[in-house]
Amino acid sequence: MRRSVSPVPARRRTDPAVGRAALERSLVGGEPDRADVRDAVRFLLEELAEAAPGRSVEVRVPPYGAVQCVAGPRHTRGTPPNVVETDAATWLALVVGALGWPDARASGAVSASGERADLGGVLPLPG
Repeated sequence: MRRSVSPVPARRRTDPAVGRAALERSLVGGEPDRADVRDAVRFLLEELAEAAPGRSVEVRVPPYGAVQCVAGPRHTRGTPPNVVETDAATWLALVVGALGWPDARASGAVSASGERADLGGVLPLPG
């Protein structure tokens, strides 16, 4: 008998209340506090992992964090075949809808490699 395997839920390391507050402060005009950017980025990476569970794409926002998401073949060792990488400001803009996926890709603000590394159907995140 074959068992159905559900995607592993993302582990929460960032308190959602702390993450939301940090995100709000990061989006207000001016230069955001580095700790707020860190907390907002990590919170939103965790939100992405919940919105698109799986382990076929690795999303990296150095130096703040990385998460595996999107259903499909699981990656276990070495460099993942599907990688999305961007900076914190671009990540925040993508997640809240201030920047569209096609524009971010076209400008080079996002590096995406692999056939599953298109987050245009997942971003911006709801809420």
